[in-house]
Amino acid sequence: MTKPLVARTENLNNLHLSQGVRDSLPIILGIIPFGITCGLMGITTGLTQAETILMSVLVFAGASQFVSMTMLGAGITEWSIIVFTTLLVNLRHIIMGASLAPYMMKLPLPLQAVLSFGLVDESYALTANRIYKDGYSAYYQLGASAALYLSWILSTVIGVMMGGYLARCLEWGLDFAMIATFLVLLIPRLVDRISIVVCALSGIIAVVGALYLPGKWYIIVACLLASVVGSIMERRNKGEN
Repeated sequence: MTKPLVARTENLNNLHLSQGVRDSLPIILGIIPFGITCGLMGITTGLTQAETILMSVLVFAGASQFVSMTMLGAGITEWSIIVFTTLLVNLRHIIMGASLAPYMMKLPLPLQAVLSFGLVDESYALTANRIYKDGYSAYYQLGASAALYLSWILSTVIGVMMGGYLARCLEWGLDFAMIATFLVLLIPRLVDRISIVVCALSGIIAVVGALYLPGKWYIIVACLLASVVGSIMERRNKGEN
């Protein structure tokens, strides 16, 4: 009886893994031009081909890579400043990780480490949608993260290899690709009044913050304030029910 049970569990895990890969495919279409731009930008800011590709392999965070490349291109070589700045840009990952912690804490530590490394905005959005519809699956998250990770590295390699052929890529509007990708991820999550209010509020705070706050602090402030408001509304909603 044990072997059939193990076989069924493995089949279910493989099914969730393939579902994660399949659901990430439409998003990958938006990531590819962004990754190509990342590869090109690494070369133009003075990194070697190997350094640019290795950054995508080890960092796997588009916003942080663009920020660090911009700083390197501006002549900033103090690694503590670069690391601290990219840390601020990615502080939102703490909130994303906290929301998945109740599920991931039950997993083996090596799997937690792998899933944590692969946790980016896109894989988080896919996993959150999966939880809302069918519950949490570590293998679904793993499949989505692996597909996004490999596509990011591959598109970076393409950008590096194409080099000067895409020197004016930003003028072609490719920088809009990631914005379109995030909109595709966001819209299906706006399913009730609370999510719509939180989305609108975070957008307003981010825009106002971008006008008056230095650096990327508007991202952090908008994320925190909108999360607090969302939590309060959720508690009131549960209290009324």
